[in-house]
Amino acid sequence: MVDFSYIEKNYLTLKEEVSIISQRLGTPPPTVIAVTKSATDEELLALSGYGATDIAENRPQELIRRAALLSEAGFAPRYHQIGHLQSNKAAKVLTISPIIHSLASESLLRELERVCALRGVKARVLIEVNSAKEAQKSGILPEEVLPFFEKALACTHIEILGLMTMGPVCENAEDIRPYFRRTKALLDTLNDRYGFPDTPILSMGMSDSWRVAVEEGSTHLRVGRHLFIRN
Repeated sequence: MVDFSYIEKNYLTLKEEVSIISQRLGTPPPTVIAVTKSATDEELLALSGYGATDIAENRPQELIRRAALLSEAGFAPRYHQIGHLQSNKAAKVLTISPIIHSLASESLLRELERVCALRGVKARVLIEVNSAKEAQKSGILPEEVLPFFEKALACTHIEILGLMTMGPVCENAEDIRPYFRRTKALLDTLNDRYGFPDTPILSMGMSDSWRVAVEEGSTHLRVGRHLFIRN
């Protein structure tokens, strides 16, 4: 029998460290989203057994397959579609009603609205912000977030829950702080000007940057590799 105790240790240690930082800041601890693209099905099931409440995948077809796997095993986590989502994959991913972290173009916005109108459902989305203005990355540029947000508000089948950012790849996690801070400021502006249906989501921070993300106001951390390292 395979020993998956390293996953339990990684997950619970991460949750504890997030809680300690949040207590110091006097803020609620962010939700830990387990990004399972690097995990085997067996590791995913083990992680779910250790209490993971939120699961994310990059590929819609894999998210759907793993949702079925978890359901069959008796687990019912919240699902998150992260990474670039092509317009032609929008209908597929909506079958399990995940939070979509990568609304990054008007074409995807229009397709989500069209598909949801046909099905009589709403898509729950985060606007992806290209906070570092990197040409090779998708996302809405910071100065274009407000007008894009207004276009999304006009869509009756789109529910905007907040913002997401990747930030640039940095050797030193401190170097990503300005980009997280910029995205938090954008979220605050949107919340002050338009409001959100609930507490707004700010999805930022991964295995190498989650500590900075907590300090800069992230509500959801997307952590993958860190959870599956054998110590």
